Amino acid sequence: MSTHDPLEELLNEFREGQFSTILTHKPKISLLKILRKNRPLFPLGEEPLGKFRGHDIELYLDVERPYPLMLIRPPYPAILETRKEIEKHIE
Repeated sequence: MSTHDPLEELLNEFREGQFSTILTHKPKISLLKILRKNRPLFPLGEEPLGKFRGHDIELYLDVERPYPLMLIRPPYPAILETRKEIEKHIE
């Protein structure tokens, strides 16, 4: 007799994702169902992370130059190759 585990089925579908270890079975299934329902909104394959189809937005800063240090420094140091790849995606 085989048992059908919806959590395992959903986890397999989103196997590249990393999910919190503190989520219990029921909330994890709810989250995965929401992700499955909205899957067309998320980038796939070679598309850059952070690109959401159908939701183009423009961001405006509400501060004037000179910008505060937290806005102008990188969130983490990047090696040159990584920085070039990021800049390529930004353009």
